[in-house]
Amino acid sequence: MTSSEHAEPEHAETEEKPERGGRRRLIGGPGLLLVWLYGVMVVGAVSRSAFQISTEFDKAPLAYSLSAVAGLVYGFITYSLVRGGDRARRSAFVCCALELAGVLIVGTWTLVDASAFPDQTVWSDYGMEYLFIPVLLPVTGMYWLRKGVLRQRPEATAA
Repeated sequence: MTSSEHAEPEHAETEEKPERGGRRRLIGGPGLLLVWLYGVMVVGAVSRSAFQISTEFDKAPLAYSLSAVAGLVYGFITYSLVRGGDRARRSAFVCCALELAGVLIVGTWTLVDASAFPDQTVWSDYGMEYLFIPVLLPVTGMYWLRKGVLRQRPEATAA
């Protein structure tokens, strides 16, 4: 074997590897941190909303319902990132864009009309209670997902 034959397998291991059905994993490198952060947000948003909906829903139904929606969005994005493949990448990208829109709308709404939210949501004040992770995470996710698409294009044209 020549040295170029040895270099190809090593280089292939640093890229996203095809999984069953030709899907490419989305959770390598920085994607693993992204999945971990989304997983933490799933647990936080779902457990918070489940507790609040079951114990004090009458106090702030809109806020608690929005926290539940945020948990579902985080869960879908986490699933899409773990699943992998082009379709999952597109779904995660669209969901990140919708998440960002939700954070910006709810964040602005809570600042403009605080009386509409007697209690905080995950997205209140742009996620201030969560160290602004709710506003930073979708931006980071869309950047990473887009970067992965651009990184794959030369590979697709070479085939």
